Amino acid sequence: MNANLAAKLINSYQTPAIRHLAWLCQTPQLLHSPITIDPAHYLPPNYPGLLKCWDQKPETAPLLLSEPPQRRLGFYFERLYQVLLNDLLGWPILLKNQQIQSNGRTIGELDFVVHNLIDDRIEHHEIAIKFYLGVPASDGPTFWYGPNARDRLDIKTTSLLEQQSQRTQRPETLALLSEFNIAGPLTPRVFMPGYLFYPTNEQVQTPAYVPDGHLRGSWMYITDAKALDTSHWVVLNKPHWIGNWYQTDPPDTTHTQDALERVEHRAVPQLFAMMQKDPETENWLEINRVFVVPQAWPGANRLASK
Repeated sequence: MNANLAAKLINSYQTPAIRHLAWLCQTPQLLHSPITIDPAHYLPPNYPGLLKCWDQKPETAPLLLSEPPQRRLGFYFERLYQVLLNDLLGWPILLKNQQIQSNGRTIGELDFVVHNLIDDRIEHHEIAIKFYLGVPASDGPTFWYGPNARDRLDIKTTSLLEQQSQRTQRPETLALLSEFNIAGPLTPRVFMPGYLFYPTNEQVQTPAYVPDGHLRGSWMYITDAKALDTSHWVVLNKPHWIGNWYQTDPPDTTHTQDALERVEHRAVPQLFAMMQKDPETENWLEINRVFVVPQAWPGANRLASK
């Protein structure tokens, strides 16, 4: 499914959680590896019809979709992924958020242990949803920081591939799995969708392990944003960082200006969607997204380069 058709399908759902789930089913990832999993490869062809049924008759939808979104985006994303596995794919979840103990202390956690019914194997899934901003360097590689600059794409990728996904090889994990009559080690799978945000006026390097078709946005400093016409911008708050945003009302310029003031005076990055009116539906649709950051970003809080 091409990007325009996918966005049109996602925007056809009225329920935010179902729009987010539909996006999750088709979104590209930020990581290419032999162990990444593409849910779209396994989804039944009639799944959009099931989502439409849930959207029109909320009482038929999984209860997890009707619960209020959790404050942390990662927890909400995890809930959506659970619905994808259980209710769209029909794969039994054998363990979820199972902590691994060694000598009385927690040394890690398994996100999901699931029975992949298509390939008939038990898999260990580690998942994350990430948003990274590329910071150019004059004499070295580009570093891709999270909005709070305490997270970095290269470090997260290494952790997922070399540590988190390999946890079922540890003796402590094998002992834990045996308690649930699960024989390990398990087949590791990783799922990491998200966005890379590119600076508006500078060139940066995209890591070789990031697929060409990844989702993109832009980022700029607050002084640059305040010099622009932002009348078509809207503030994107979590959990609406997930999925494509649309609204029936025109963008609220006062709301946008207030958010820009918060970026400047509270030194907190803010995500915005750039909107355009659809002449067919007269709805306002997201056509791009942009992070606006304080002048001092990434600043002293950035994760060390070495």
